[in-house]
Amino acid sequence: MLNFGTIGSGWITDEYIRGAKDSGLWNLTAVYSRSQTKAQEYAQKHGAKYAFTDVEALAACEELDAVYVASPNAFHYQHCKVLLGHGKHVICEKPLCAQAEKVRELAALAQEKGLVFLEAIMFMHQPQRQALEEALGKIGPISLAKLDFCQRSSKLDGYLAGELPNIFNPQLETGALMDLGVYCVYPALHLFGRPESLQISAHMLKSGADGCGVANLIYPDKLVTLTYSKLGQAGANSDFQGPEGTVAVESISRLGGITLRHKDGATQEIHGQDEKYKLMGWEAKDFYRYITQPEESREEYAHCTQLSMDVAACMEELRRQADILFPSDRKE
Repeated sequence: MLNFGTIGSGWITDEYIRGAKDSGLWNLTAVYSRSQTKAQEYAQKHGAKYAFTDVEALAACEELDAVYVASPNAFHYQHCKVLLGHGKHVICEKPLCAQAEKVRELAALAQEKGLVFLEAIMFMHQPQRQALEEALGKIGPISLAKLDFCQRSSKLDGYLAGELPNIFNPQLETGALMDLGVYCVYPALHLFGRPESLQISAHMLKSGADGCGVANLIYPDKLVTLTYSKLGQAGANSDFQGPEGTVAVESISRLGGITLRHKDGATQEIHGQDEKYKLMGWEAKDFYRYITQPEESREEYAHCTQLSMDVAACMEELRRQADILFPSDRKE
């Protein structure tokens, strides 16, 4: 087993810890929070030996092999750089950084030190992804793909009441594109590569964050449309259309509810739904495999690394076109 620590104490970290432990490959050793009280409470909650309030101290802990980073987006670059600099493998929640240049820098630092630096994106690590790709092969050349992730934010009522939750605060590099749109960009680029061009329309909130948006990724032989929102709840699936049928996906982020619909009307269920911690457990398993079996997983890990850089570049261009700006975009 390898020992890991965490940065962040929200529900997503709870699920990752549960999934990592369930894999039987990881032992939680340390947690980080900004306050000592919360750090100690979180360590006690999950059975961690150490509770830190200083990232440098966490990174220097000799009993840690790796760290899962789930701090607010604006701190990803800083936290990952410190951890990699101290020789720790890192798996960081999406999106890695607002600027592709920073993703490339961190990936280069990890390579220089012989470390694994991985974006925690569920799509890339679910075994049902292969089943999805096989189903797509049965419907012929894709002409149109519609990737959707619209989910009403649990923080929306607070925002409408005059509060400024983190998810609607551009100072923290958040908003609908960064939080949900990335789940649509990832499968588009993994399945079809980088587009020839792209377009975006975004609905901006008074806070300066985007509440929802529509983006088109334009390829020579297909159009991929992305829809994402923090303001409303979608009822439609994502789907991939070809001359022989359609592949519908109820949840593109979780790869849950995959159905193949043939042109003659016959349907075939490809995959159902999984619990969240199980999905994150697959991330933890691949993270472990990339660390402990570097030769066997070299090609797969290299693809993940390149894809994370391509996604960051695509996201940055979409933000530029939509005028979604963060303080870190300003050049000194």
